[in-house]
Amino acid sequence: MQVDAVVFDVGRVLYQWRLGHLFEKIVEDPVRLERVLGEVVTEEWHFEADHGRPLAEMVPERIALYPDFEPEIRAYATRFNETIPGPVPGSHALVERLDARNVPLFAITNFGAEFWAGFRPTAPVFDRFRDIVVSGEERLAKPDPAIFALAERRFGLPARSMLFIDDNPANVDAAARCGWQVHHFRASKRLEDDLANRALI
Repeated sequence: MQVDAVVFDVGRVLYQWRLGHLFEKIVEDPVRLERVLGEVVTEEWHFEADHGRPLAEMVPERIALYPDFEPEIRAYATRFNETIPGPVPGSHALVERLDARNVPLFAITNFGAEFWAGFRPTAPVFDRFRDIVVSGEERLAKPDPAIFALAERRFGLPARSMLFIDDNPANVDAAARCGWQVHHFRASKRLEDDLANRALI
């Protein structure tokens, strides 16, 4: 089937993301570090920001629950960019090749609105993208079908004509059920092969 646009996820597809990348730098005690990542500042809790909860609510609430971990909770809010160590190897080169072929580029990302505002200026690769749906801004997060419907309206193309790329199987499955063409991202070389097979690069 023809692909008229390519739609990327951001975290773990275009950019590496790991909460431990920040906390391993600031928490020396391995027992404390394990508790920070396993109980206090977890991906599950972070997902509330992806859904649109403001940090002004999340942070005081978490500090009240874990007062002994106030420094780490505040670091999460103020140093979030340090959880993103850099691009996923090979992915940005594929974006550049698609852009060179004038393939329309979009993104749908689960990303807190405040964190996106702080991260986006550091990431010029997105200058090549025509539009980006950010979950925290829309208060809709993948794999909710509503975010795919919103993206379809925003991007101005039917789902069946777009290739959606994501590392999370639940998101890929949800997009497929909404009629999108999909690629489950595992490595940039596999994605390169898929794009080449589709005559996109």
